[in-house]
Amino acid sequence: MRWFVGASSFLRSRETALAMQQHRTYARIEMRISTLIANTLREAPSEAETPSHKLLLRAGLIQQLAAGIYSFLPLGWRAMRKLEQVIREEMDAVGGQEVHMPVLQPVELWAESGRLETYIPPLLIVKDRRERELALGPTHEEVVTDIFRQQVQSYRNMPALVYQIQVKFRDEVRSRGGLIRLREFIMKDMYSFDADFEGLDKSYDATFAAYVKIFDRLSLPAIPVDADSGPIGGKDSQEFMHLTEVGENTVLICNKCDYAANAEKADHRKLVLPKEDLADIEEVATQGIKTIDALAEFLKIGNEKTLKAVFYAADGEPVFVAIRGDLEVNETKLRNALDGADLRLMDDKEVGAVGLVAGSASPVGLKDMAKRPVRIVADESVQNSPNLVAGANKADAHLRNVNYERDWQADIVTDISEAGEGDACARCGGGTLDAKRGIEIGHVFKLGTVYTEKLGAKFLDADGQQQVAVMGCYGIGVDRLLAAVIEANHDENGIVWPESIAPFAVHIVALNLDQDEVRDAAERLYSELRERGVDVLYDDREERPGVKFADADLLGMPLRVTVSPRNLKEDAVELKRRTEADAELVPLSEAVDKLAGMAG
Repeated sequence: MRWFVGASSFLRSRETALAMQQHRTYARIEMRISTLIANTLREAPSEAETPSHKLLLRAGLIQQLAAGIYSFLPLGWRAMRKLEQVIREEMDAVGGQEVHMPVLQPVELWAESGRLETYIPPLLIVKDRRERELALGPTHEEVVTDIFRQQVQSYRNMPALVYQIQVKFRDEVRSRGGLIRLREFIMKDMYSFDADFEGLDKSYDATFAAYVKIFDRLSLPAIPVDADSGPIGGKDSQEFMHLTEVGENTVLICNKCDYAANAEKADHRKLVLPKEDLADIEEVATQGIKTIDALAEFLKIGNEKTLKAVFYAADGEPVFVAIRGDLEVNETKLRNALDGADLRLMDDKEVGAVGLVAGSASPVGLKDMAKRPVRIVADESVQNSPNLVAGANKADAHLRNVNYERDWQADIVTDISEAGEGDACARCGGGTLDAKRGIEIGHVFKLGTVYTEKLGAKFLDADGQQQVAVMGCYGIGVDRLLAAVIEANHDENGIVWPESIAPFAVHIVALNLDQDEVRDAAERLYSELRERGVDVLYDDREERPGVKFADADLLGMPLRVTVSPRNLKEDAVELKRRTEADAELVPLSEAVDKLAGMAG
């Protein structure tokens, strides 16, 4: 079954208890809007792209310093600290031990793992005064493996689960969406070390379940999808996705079964061509034809009967990609097939310099005519697709009846095709794939022994024999998670904070503060709530009611209490939940008890 993260009565009761503990931690903080270091905005800056980006800026939660680099202002940082606490509690609950690992990492450690030159995006490297190179850590697999190999010697100390919440750096080509894709960001990363793969499965499943609880406590709907492991490596991984139109990831979901995958990873059922006797190759003139669509139309055949040629530079070396004409190349799959090579498409001039003909290239006889070595990577679809039409390796000509193995062979044959909306599901065959947009809010990996073998992270088993530890990795981008929470919890007026991470539980709005009875009542309410351990934000500004109410909705605290001359005539205050349209009058004498109870 697919896990859809939703509220449960058990988790709600647990959240209430944890929220009470957090309120005690954060209570008694003096926070008046008149002295708050943040300004609210009526309109979002033009560069803001997504609802969360607009609201984070309008509510004065963050301030941009440079592209992909933000300062957190007081209200934003309080929400972040509470968000971190939710994560800590769930990591602790599965046996995680919190550590703190350095941001600066010796490049020698990255060379030892083999990722110094292959990590994407490339590492940010700095030099110290002695010209020694240090990487600004985008992730901490090497560092945590070094900790394990020095600190753990026996299976008796396993499983070992360690985590941190730490700043990381990635030199992103394009930062976007406010906190959704950053160059400097805060990450929770946990790593498990087990004695065997069965132990890894248990650690993985426990952390997976902990992630479900985290997202439930944050009122954040999420689904797990199969995912590519990317530069982290390892075999199996899943991402948790919050589906939203502003997401930067494409997720493909079967409409019949529970298959769901990131488009970078997704499989699909490819069209199977009927069997044919292998025919002899014949050359056909194709004057001015250079595209698959034009070729298919000219020869009155389907695109699936053609062989497409795509040229890439992989770490600067030419690669000929052969794929059936009805399919597209998935560059993530291709990169993985080439061991994480840095890929880019070659232009026609570069193709010509290799001695090949753009628009009419073929793998038939390719290696004999190329001016330099060219690797051939073929999609698996070519193996059972008879009598295809391919380029003739000369202008204005193509070859009919080209067949794999008989006429050409590849250095690598694997699945490099891109799945898309409407494709048949590879798992059930009866469903089709629907495309959705999503924000990745968590990622879990089964790393296996990728790092422990390279870095020599071993332990003694029960028989006294040295064994290589088996690793898992579990990440959450905390800044991005905060943005996703706001994407899922807002309306046309502003943020609607989940109680678990709201910067303050109660927002006091005092009107006509020039009147003594209003000022005295508001100050007394503020003071007594703080004494009861309730987080309170007090709007003590001399502003118009409309401005104060608009800011209260924008800031989105769960409870708003209004102190006004009209309500005080009835010896009452007005209480309103952010999630409800209507307010209620509460006797002033009962207001503190009621608010304290509602705030947990």
